[in-house]
Parts: sequence; structure tokens; C-alpha cells
Amino acid sequence: MWDDKYAADEYIFGIEPNDFLKANTDKLKPGTVLCLADGEGRNGVYLAKLGFDVTSIDLSEIGLGKARRLATENNVEIKTICADLNDFAEEPNRWDNIVSIFCHLPPGLRKKVHTSAAEALTENGIFLLEAYTPKQLEMPGKGGPPVAQLMFTAEMLNDDFQSLEIVQALEMEREVNEGSKHVGLASVVQFVAKHHE
Repeated sequence: MWDDKYAADEYIFGIEPNDFLKANTDKLKPGTVLCLADGEGRNGVYLAKLGFDVTSIDLSEIGLGKARRLATENNVEIKTICADLNDFAEEPNRWDNIVSIFCHLPPGLRKKVHTSAAEALTENGIFLLEAYTPKQLEMPGKGGPPVAQLMFTAEMLNDDFQSLEIVQALEMEREVNEGSKHVGLASVVQFVAKHHE
């Protein structure tokens, strides 16, 4: 499915970074970043331009090919891993930051990925996420999965990351303008958590 979507000539989510990520880059720890479901690479490339050591993981090799091309066009390097998050095991104490932008997962996989992500952070490492909430199904904007089960709430994320210090867990409505697939007034959850030994 994602290969088909990313096969378009355009960058379907644009080439600019996610607004929430861009506004909170100063909260990230210098060093490594794992970008979950980074698709065509707009967020990974942005972070690489700021000097982070970026690894982008996605299910779509076509999307990651576009990510590598975008990195080359911006004179930066990113590492890419083509993998299903069902099969991807994150090493404990491996990443200084993990970024999850509109990475929507069914409940069982969400819990597994988020538990693994919390353990994979280094001391003072940061997990940063923006995702659609179930209220997105009622919004006029375009974007997000077609079913509520794939979306997140602040309460879910607080529960998933109770082992971390929650810095921010906020549900809100905001204008999203990120490529042709994420456009209009949207209902999102914005979340930041920090790992302490």
C-alpha cells in the first residue's frame, strides 16, 4: 500500500519538516535520532541538516529511496532501514532521540513499539510524537487513518510511556499543511517524554 502511495512523483507529505517537530527541536538531545515511519524522509533530512545522526525506518523501500534522494539534494546523509515495525527490535540504550510523526499503529503493535522505544533511549533521551486522535474522523481536514483504532490519545501515550518523565501530552486542534495528504484543520496529540536512569 505505502509503496503505491510513495510511487507518486511528488513528495506526498511535502519536503518540509512536521511543524511540531520543528518547534521542539531544541528539546532533543544532541546525537542519534531514530525516525519511525519516516516515509519520504522530510523529518529525517531536516534533523540531519541540524547535525543529528539520523536513521529513518519505514516499511516502504520506495519511500526510503525518495528519502535518500532528498538527503542528497540537501547535502546530508541519513541511514535507512526498510522494515516492518512488527519485526524491528530496538536495542536498549541505543538512541538519543526517537521521533514518531503520524506513525499510526494498531493497539497491540503501538504498545509493543512504544515500550521498546522507551527502553531504547539513552539517559536523558527524548521521545517526541505527533499523531492524529480519534476526533480526526470528524474533522474537515485530510489526513490520518480511516479508523479510530489506529489513532492515539494523550491518555494512551501517558500509559505507554509511564516509565519516562512526561514533558508534554496535549490534545489540540491545529491547521496541518504537510503535502497533499495532510491538509486542513486536524485533531492531534503532541507528546514529549524524557528518559531518566
